[in-house]
Amino acid sequence: MQGLNLFIYFFTKDRFIVERIPRISTVFQWVCVVIVLSIGSIGTGFAKEEPEKVKLDTVVKDFTLKDAEGTDFSLYKLSEEKPVTVVLFLATQCPVATDYSARIVNLVKAYDEKNVQFIGINSNKQEKVGEILAYSKKHGFEFPLLKDPENKIADYFGARRTPEVFLLDAERVLRYAGAIDNSPKEPTKHYLKDALDLVIAGKDIPKAAKKTRAIGCTIKRVRKTGVNDRTP
Repeated sequence: MQGLNLFIYFFTKDRFIVERIPRISTVFQWVCVVIVLSIGSIGTGFAKEEPEKVKLDTVVKDFTLKDAEGTDFSLYKLSEEKPVTVVLFLATQCPVATDYSARIVNLVKAYDEKNVQFIGINSNKQEKVGEILAYSKKHGFEFPLLKDPENKIADYFGARRTPEVFLLDAERVLRYAGAIDNSPKEPTKHYLKDALDLVIAGKDIPKAAKKTRAIGCTIKRVRKTGVNDRTP
């Protein structure tokens, strides 16, 4: 087998140079090629690495977060023996989320007798725990409002805006994701309520109604290397 012709490519300040190097053994040449290709493959793997993300109609993994007073809450413990769990991504500084606060309180009260669990999560990097506690008390939230310090849970759910909701059934399967309804002011479609009623009744949510586009402020994330955190 004939040896490969190898070249060195490099730049000087003002020109591009190609130089042929002396012929070396074929075995050594192929070893070099394999090493270069391996390094390139590893680099590509790191560049494409994405965080784990739950998909519709799959089981949501357990997670534990603290509330503003430092108490730990786990998803699986909170959702134990519940027919439905609603995970809400909220914010203290988002006017759209504030527009929904009374509506959220009314939903919690309306579904309390149906044993539905609501869990609030704040993933904004700039909102402090004291601010979250004051906000929760001000708006009368009678459900855990937890801090997601590095927006890992927001990344896992694929949450992009506040408010944005994710509905889990009794087996903790994600059944609905998206908006509470179709307008912060005068809604005509009540996506979350309709999905809640279907899941509680043991019925399937139509495919076209399983996911809607959330309306609200973008979640201000902690920037992570190699992760696309832009909100469309």
